[in-house]
Amino acid sequence: MDMTLQKDIFISFFRSSMLGYGGGPSTIPLIYKEVVDTYEWMTDEEFSDLLAITNTLPGPMLTKMAGYIGYRVGGVAGMISALISSVLPTVFIMIFLIGFLIKFRDSNIVQGMTAAITPVVGVLLLALTWSFAKRSKYDLGWFYAVILIAVGTILYVFVGLHPAIMIAALIIFAIVKSPKKKAGDQS
Repeated sequence: MDMTLQKDIFISFFRSSMLGYGGGPSTIPLIYKEVVDTYEWMTDEEFSDLLAITNTLPGPMLTKMAGYIGYRVGGVAGMISALISSVLPTVFIMIFLIGFLIKFRDSNIVQGMTAAITPVVGVLLLALTWSFAKRSKYDLGWFYAVILIAVGTILYVFVGLHPAIMIAALIIFAIVKSPKKKAGDQS
């Protein structure tokens, strides 16, 4: 077992979990930064596929992503390391900070902190979305990307279609649209 790799897995998910104030959506850009940019354990496309799949499964996003990525990178030990490091910060926060925050929840400072986090999470998610949209130029082409974004937005915002249904439809579209490999093609 590579202890350096296990340490890297633990630190990357611990850092994402500690800094991801606000739950699953706020941790996604942090995990992306660690997994794709810092350690290069996954590509943009692999991460976006994993994000789509974890959105359709029940349960907390961070633990699903940590479990999968930890297992993929470091086997069973990596999965355990990633899961422990992604859950520990939440446990510590629950034990030590919740009592404090509940006691002072009506404080202007605590309400200001909560209000200040919302736009930061929004900007992080927008940056991640823009990164995926740029990548879709190469995979789909701008025409399909813009059409799918517009249709997805309309179906989600105005029709109220569940995201899991949209993700399933997009997976089917990607399978149907994907270029067919030739008989002798090894890639």
